[in-house]
Amino acid sequence: MSEQFDQLRATEYAHLDAGGEVYLDYTGAGVYSQSQLRHHHERLAARAYGNPHSENPASAASTALVEQARGDVLRFLNADPAEYAAIFTANASGACRLVGEAYPFGRGRDLVMTFDNHNSVNGIREFARRAGARRRYVPLTAPSLRIADDDVRTALRRRRGLFAFPAQSNFTGVQHPLDWVGRAHDAGYDVLLDVAAFLPTNPLDLSTVKPDFVPISWYKVMGFPTGVGCLVARRDALARLRRPWFAGGTIAAVSVGSEWHQLAPDETAFEDGTLNFLDIPDVSYGLQWLTRIGREAVRSQVAALTGDLLAGLSPLTHGNGRPLVRLYGPPDTAGRGGTVAFNLLDPDGVVVDERLVAAEALAEGLSLRTGCFCNPGAGEGAFEIGRRVLRGMRGWGVRTVDDYLKVMGVPTGGAIRVSFGVASTTRDVTRLLEFVAKTYLDRTASAEGLAPRLRC
Repeated sequence: MSEQFDQLRATEYAHLDAGGEVYLDYTGAGVYSQSQLRHHHERLAARAYGNPHSENPASAASTALVEQARGDVLRFLNADPAEYAAIFTANASGACRLVGEAYPFGRGRDLVMTFDNHNSVNGIREFARRAGARRRYVPLTAPSLRIADDDVRTALRRRRGLFAFPAQSNFTGVQHPLDWVGRAHDAGYDVLLDVAAFLPTNPLDLSTVKPDFVPISWYKVMGFPTGVGCLVARRDALARLRRPWFAGGTIAAVSVGSEWHQLAPDETAFEDGTLNFLDIPDVSYGLQWLTRIGREAVRSQVAALTGDLLAGLSPLTHGNGRPLVRLYGPPDTAGRGGTVAFNLLDPDGVVVDERLVAAEALAEGLSLRTGCFCNPGAGEGAFEIGRRVLRGMRGWGVRTVDDYLKVMGVPTGGAIRVSFGVASTTRDVTRLLEFVAKTYLDRTASAEGLAPRLRC
């Protein structure tokens, strides 16, 4: 199987190697293929496409391709069009906002979230707060940073509302049980399943797992196009949402004098303004491209590379026998995806500042990620920051990330994250392991001269 991906890398993804760089941030963004770029150019060069909100040849051409893309998205997820709708957004964050602003939070409708949600999901709590709904987080369990089934069951016992969790943590790579969706439904909850980190290397079958809301960023799945996402939603769940405003493209009719409006009767009621009609058709081609490569093949390749990296990092020790690497999350590939988070330690056990690692990786041509990855709950779990300390933060004058770290008593603002995808090969793992060993073995940690942290 590795030969298949070596060939892909040499042909369709040769631009990754053009400058001798190594790309290891697939959870941040996927990588486009040469075929995707050619298809995009050829399509736009063949004819003119116009605003879909019209009836003329250019508009009709755009509308046909947008509707084809809707159908392709649902087929890719094995979702019945009679049960699910595909709503185009700018990204997964925009999809989460659509749900948060329109969900009927209030007394009797709570928001339950897992501790390791991405901030795009965490932000929904502000809509719940304004509506007077209760908010509850399901905690992580050390050291694997998984979530106990009993804690999920306990959190869903009270009342009803919206339960939001990631199919795969974008911090640790932990994959949560998808049968939580059915359990939440049985308890009277709607479910938002964040698949942004999961979908690029794992199939999702909506004929068997039936969340109500599924936010997606397509650039994370296939690298191109950016600026196009989806909210895939059950039609009966959409009917329970109440949009707080309307915009161009969302209404069937509107009056200024009487301040009356009627939203469109279908999913277009949630698509504000003019869609990105020049790029949405690229979603169709990208999904076909991934299908031809083989979803199971991609998953197997990524799992093998993840295992190789874990096996290579775990035994690294300094000359005095102390470990060089502190891993976060599961120590093996069971129940996890192709994302690995860790910190580097010096011979005295001091954490090497992740800003230094970022700078030195940049100089070596390694594209990896450092920080908390927009996932503060997983970071708080990884660094073992107690909830009692966190509750008192508001009164401590915390204004910056460095203030936060000082109050928390933790030595670093985050971790190092490496993630694999469709164009990854064993050479990438080898380059990373060589960099870590060459640069940090038996070296004393120092953060002198580094700029202040600007964000988590």
